[in-house]
Amino acid sequence: MNSDDEIEKIRMKQMEDIMKSIKGEKQSNQAGLGVVPIELSDRNFASELMKHDMMVVDFWAPWCGPCQMVHPIIEELAREYAGRVTFGRLNVDDNQSTSAMFRVRSIPTILIFRKGKVADGVIGAVPKKMLESKIISVMKAQ
Repeated sequence: MNSDDEIEKIRMKQMEDIMKSIKGEKQSNQAGLGVVPIELSDRNFASELMKHDMMVVDFWAPWCGPCQMVHPIIEELAREYAGRVTFGRLNVDDNQSTSAMFRVRSIPTILIFRKGKVADGVIGAVPKKMLESKIISVMKAQ
């Protein structure tokens, strides 16, 4: 087998892996495993929070630049932790009661809830690894 054949074989394997990954994401979305963050509001916040053992909530606003930087991280973590952690987003401009209840004064604020109570959180745009380490810490603290 020459090097061109080997390269083509590697490319085909990578394409197969990508297609399996895409198919798996679609199946997860269809199964309702929380792959996409739940849109939270003042009306549904309490009921959604009580449905899930562990929930990460991103308090954000559409005009907030750092919030837009955090959004892809939240979506990525939602996919990676599907079935174990639920992710939600709450627009603070449209849902001031819930934002006030948790004293959200700066955005983005990301709170990690365990059994309906705040277990940890971060304020500001933080790297994925930092947020993930906090999530893992709360998961381990069962």
